[in-house]
Amino acid sequence: MKRYINYSIVYAILAMIGGVFYREFTKMNDYTAWTTLSVVHTHYFILGMMFFLILGLVSMNVNFKSNRAVLFYNVGLNLTAIMLMVRGIVQVLDLNVVSAVISGIAGIGHIILGVSLILILLDIKKSV
Repeated sequence: MKRYINYSIVYAILAMIGGVFYREFTKMNDYTAWTTLSVVHTHYFILGMMFFLILGLVSMNVNFKSNRAVLFYNVGLNLTAIMLMVRGIVQVLDLNVVSAVISGIAGIGHIILGVSLILILLDIKKSV
């Protein structure tokens, strides 16, 4: 349980950093349109902090152990958030970058995140 709470704290900090970066980076570049930088904050808060807080509570009441699935979940979440940051920076700076590469890597991050979420839920079900 302590490990999940530690993950939650780390993701809360990353969410705050992402929110401050979004606000300051767009202000510094006089950018007022929508950008994917705005969703990094919420992705880390909900899929990071809230998810691991709930998982910590579940692990208190159930003998839950899912090291591999949790590892993949962390990889998927961070890959997704990094690509949201990359796409947002490209949008704000109006760079000519191949968008398909960014979308492809972000898609892989989402797939890893989704599959590992299902594996975690199945592990919880098995533990009950």
